[in-house]
Amino acid sequence: MTGKQILMIVGDFGEDYEIMVPYQALQAVGHEVHAVCPEKGAEDTVKTAVHDFRGDQTYLETRGHDFALTHGFDDVDPADYDALVVPGGRAPEYLRGYDEVLDAVRHFFDADKPVASICHGPQILAAAGVLDGYEMTAYPAVRPEVEAAGCSWVDGVTTDGNLVTGQAWPDHPEWIAQFLDLLGTEIEHGAPAATAD
Repeated sequence: MTGKQILMIVGDFGEDYEIMVPYQALQAVGHEVHAVCPEKGAEDTVKTAVHDFRGDQTYLETRGHDFALTHGFDDVDPADYDALVVPGGRAPEYLRGYDEVLDAVRHFFDADKPVASICHGPQILAAAGVLDGYEMTAYPAVRPEVEAAGCSWVDGVTTDGNLVTGQAWPDHPEWIAQFLDLLGTEIEHGAPAATAD
């Protein structure tokens, strides 16, 4: 498998696990991931938030890590990338207000390139006007927005054409696996190493 170039659009108070886990997992299998945020440059950081589910009507939010960006938003060209990842958290609420973010998202849909989005990430996709006709999911509280954008709601991780969506970070195993399938990533497991008795 040849590694893909993947763009990840993040922002302040994006969900920690939804940024960190796919960023590291995609690199672990040989892909190159460039993380960008409008108005920030390479090696700047975004603050993340951890959203936890503890039996309340919605998630509990606590401060997460500082996540270092790899490139400046203005220094990348979406045409140079094979795929896009749009994590959730609170960041999508404000990132959807940047025309350059919406234009980047539209590129991946216009070119039919793989896109993975989770949790509140589909707020950006809805704002970009790219969801009409898709079957997809998102964090359940975002369902009215994505349905208003023209999609059909599915209650679980879903792949439809070039788009893989999940509801929140507990979906990571299935969501990342479906995205890897869409990317054409083949993972082979060798025989387990011998252990000493």
